[in-house]
Amino acid sequence: MTDPLSRTFLALADPTRRAILAQIAGGAQTVNAIVASNGLSQPGISKHLKVLEEAGLIRRERVAKTRPVHLEAAGLKQAAGWIDHYRQHWEGAFDRMDALIARLNEEAMKNGRQ
Repeated sequence: MTDPLSRTFLALADPTRRAILAQIAGGAQTVNAIVASNGLSQPGISKHLKVLEEAGLIRRERVAKTRPVHLEAAGLKQAAGWIDHYRQHWEGAFDRMDALIARLNEEAMKNGRQ
């Protein structure tokens, strides 16, 4: 899969990966800390981290013997921008529908109907 947005949504589709992102949102975590809090094996967490890294949602580095994992905001920003475009569309449609309902209710009240 070469499309960055598709990789992002694929990564976000898994609840374990979303939990990892939530965990590191407060600050970098070591792989061991992520393993301990998610109840999965180290190889299992490593596979999830690889998907997140390929999607551009996290960054791993080496610091001495540890491998801290950091949140990368750019990947989430791209997905949020895509979602926001459609949110604006639907909010506009709902606003127009609310205005139509209000106008119809107003007309019904004027005509003595409720």
